[in-house]
Amino acid sequence: MAVNPQLLSPNGMPVAFVSEMFVLARDGVEFQIDKIPGTHGGHIKAKGTIYLSNIRMVFVASKPVGNFAAFDMPLLYVHDEKFNQPIFYCNNISGLVEPVVPEGQHRALYSTHSFKILFKEGGCGTFVPLFFNLITSVRQYSQAAPEAVSHVDPLQASQTPVDEMMRHAYVDPNDPTRIFLQQPIPESQLRRRSYQPHSVEQSL
Repeated sequence: MAVNPQLLSPNGMPVAFVSEMFVLARDGVEFQIDKIPGTHGGHIKAKGTIYLSNIRMVFVASKPVGNFAAFDMPLLYVHDEKFNQPIFYCNNISGLVEPVVPEGQHRALYSTHSFKILFKEGGCGTFVPLFFNLITSVRQYSQAAPEAVSHVDPLQASQTPVDEMMRHAYVDPNDPTRIFLQQPIPESQLRRRSYQPHSVEQSL
């Protein structure tokens, strides 16, 4: 994970990595995450948009909560994900995500985060299958053992073929998820090359 990844202004789209393909965007979700430094109790709850790519999920808040504006979760670092359908509450996806440890920092200084994505506006019949299919594919194309996931380069997930999955995606008319049939960010835009800070570079 990475707090406040770089975003393109003014639309709030995440700055893409080299070889990153955005799959979908889902507005009207509530995002919950714990262990955020500098916040009261470390727990954040915000409404906004989830972006899903072949590399990561990125939550972008519609209104920042303190210094928290966005949260980046590499798909290779997500685990124990679960789709929940409570009787008296909205459908949601919960799970854990390992931290992206800055270069030169010790892993023991960073805790695993617990997250939840709540679908408060409309259905989730498009988002949920795409999310689980994509994360399964990412793991199949990764050579890392589950216990070593936090030592794997998150950008390794870019090798996952998503074209075929997109062509056969089921679109739920009750789900306001936007599927990107064309990439929303032109190739001429800035592209990141690593998860380390200040890594925005021109694409080749």
